[in-house]
Amino acid sequence: MGVYPTKEALTIAEDLGLDLVEISPDAKPPVVKAMDYKKFLYEQKKREKAMKAKASKVVVKEIRFGPNTDDHDYEFKKRNAEKFLKDGAKLKAFVFFKGRSIVFKDKGEILLLRLAQDLEELGKVEQMPKLEGKRMTMFLSPRKAK
Repeated sequence: MGVYPTKEALTIAEDLGLDLVEISPDAKPPVVKAMDYKKFLYEQKKREKAMKAKASKVVVKEIRFGPNTDDHDYEFKKRNAEKFLKDGAKLKAFVFFKGRSIVFKDKGEILLLRLAQDLEELGKVEQMPKLEGKRMTMFLSPRKAK
């Protein structure tokens, strides 16, 4: 096309049956383009929808332990955690301290570190065990499949 003064560009766009769209209004002279504006908006929405579909949605699954969780329950929850990590979900493992069980903070931390060690091949620790109120929380994210 070429650089036309705005009025001349407007008449050319009208003759072609197109809309005149201002691309860069700050430039001297302003940059304009003759195009079908409705089609442009449609294409833009289509591109945004495709980008949104490609964006990965992060799923966070939770597993709750008590400070005195026995081995059978631990193994059962560990199997669930393995399944979650294999499916590509992040894992939030936490130990919930009820009442006076807060005195077993060290047991809770040992439990979470044991879980992290057992799931080492499937997930990496994103956040080490941290006590927040009555909960000790640890985050694991899945490792990329090789």
